[in-house]
Amino acid sequence: MGQIKVVVQRAVPGTPAQIVAKLADYQGARARSWPENVSEYRVLAGGTGAGSRIAYRLQATRKRVRQVDATVSAPDPTTLVEADQNSSLQTRWQVAPGAGERQSTVTATTTWDGAGGVGGFFERTFAPIGIRRLNTAVLEKVTALAD
Repeated sequence: MGQIKVVVQRAVPGTPAQIVAKLADYQGARARSWPENVSEYRVLAGGTGAGSRIAYRLQATRKRVRQVDATVSAPDPTTLVEADQNSSLQTRWQVAPGAGERQSTVTATTTWDGAGGVGGFFERTFAPIGIRRLNTAVLEKVTALAD
């Protein structure tokens, strides 16, 4: 058993403040940004930024389904952390100025404690593929939304 870490980094159009606002909009932009492997999404508390609580069903692999119940924190103005209350799963969204005037770089880092044994081998092999697709799809959909 060891920690599994998946990092997705992407240049996106928009200022850091605009991108953080979209990522933190759990009732609007984020509600419309989930790919097909996320279902039953709902906002349980808040809805904008720190203090929000969201829940959804994550089809991590063909056989692995997680019920996520995440609380949101914002350790600084450019970072959101979604921490699952049912497991060690955590996604940190960090937004930094990009190369252009209205460009940002978003880094999504998802970590969790993986299983041991044969099941852990398959989890370490295949789950990162699904998480990478998930975070990439969220970024694509969120940044495509008009301001």
